[in-house]
Amino acid sequence: MHVLVVHNRYSSAQPSGENNVVDQELELLRGAGHRVDLFERRSDDIAARSLPGKAALPLLVPWNPAVRSELAARLRAERPDVVHVHNVFPLLSPAVLAGCADAGVPVVATLHNYTQVCAPGTLQRDGRPCTECVGPKLPLPAVRHGCYRDSRLATVPLAVSLAVNRRRWWSGVDRFFCISAAQRDVLVRSGMPPERLTVKHNFVPEPGAVREGPGEHLLYLGRLAEAKGVRLLMAAWDEVAAAGGVGVPLVVAGAGPLEQEVAEWTAGRDDVRFIGLCDPAESRKVVARSVAVVAPSTWLEAFGLVVVEAMAAGVPTVAAGHGAFVELVEDGVTGLLHKPSDAASLAECLRRITADGGAESGPAARMGQAARRRYEQGFSPAVGLERLEEGYRAAIAARSGDGDTRATTNGSKR
Repeated sequence: MHVLVVHNRYSSAQPSGENNVVDQELELLRGAGHRVDLFERRSDDIAARSLPGKAALPLLVPWNPAVRSELAARLRAERPDVVHVHNVFPLLSPAVLAGCADAGVPVVATLHNYTQVCAPGTLQRDGRPCTECVGPKLPLPAVRHGCYRDSRLATVPLAVSLAVNRRRWWSGVDRFFCISAAQRDVLVRSGMPPERLTVKHNFVPEPGAVREGPGEHLLYLGRLAEAKGVRLLMAAWDEVAAAGGVGVPLVVAGAGPLEQEVAEWTAGRDDVRFIGLCDPAESRKVVARSVAVVAPSTWLEAFGLVVVEAMAAGVPTVAAGHGAFVELVEDGVTGLLHKPSDAASLAECLRRITADGGAESGPAARMGQAARRRYEQGFSPAVGLERLEEGYRAAIAARSGDGDTRATTNGSKR
């Protein structure tokens, strides 16, 4: 097939699982012989804009007419079989859907978060799950609370886009890829058309490094932000340390708004190390040396890429027991689930996963082996390619009116 991928790349200053997913899918499809082209914008380019250009940017978040014209012209010239839309914020906008409609090309969209029903896409406010804007109502609570970057002004363009483009998304996309069943359930309850929503978990490439031996540390790898449970982890680890520790240190890797706070918390301690932002190769190595990876997010994760990266390396996960984590982690088999936002529950899981010091006969080793098997069955590149191709064929058939393309929760046709 000939696929045109549409994506607004997030800033390179912060790690982006979404950028990684897009890059990995491009490589996977090309390796399978498909022709894949890219229509993209980069948030890094915003810094080079003139002052008036920066000032006008919020006006283009709900609708960028120049993007519509440019994309439609390219689609007419190249005639791809299908367009695959990922992120459109802030430089592309939902105008890409109109460009696809102008050219009559089928559209698939991956929903990496909850921006279809929540202005910032997190379904979280003040560190707790929030669904005030979910449903047919206007997203006025998001503006009132300043849900994006704690700013009412910054939230307005996103809220406007959500309000005016909701129906355009629902009617302009032939097949949505939800990255978890948990995400799909939320979106169906919000009123999105269930027949167009199919679950396609993100795949993870073979890491090239699988855990051997007992493991050296527990690992947090990700964005250093409140929603990711970083403060919760610090509180739980302090509780663990006060009771004598667990025999292995905690390694914290990543960057984000809490970076300075994390650096100060780790300073002068020998039971925890802060190593900052790692490149992909370093990340794979540090995961493979882990007793377990910790994913204590306080928000309802739509997927949880780090969990599957740990699975691929034969490493279990200690994760919050909500959102997509409950379908990724089989409690007591491939990892442990703690009570969400509960430091004591997280601390207890950290003690359990490190029992026997991570020895090959211990719980972490057994769970790691089961996690690797789970990866091979559900999250490998072969599975990812199959799901992508199924979704593309379904979108093409839906546009042509050929065949039964009703969505199911496993990504295939009924």
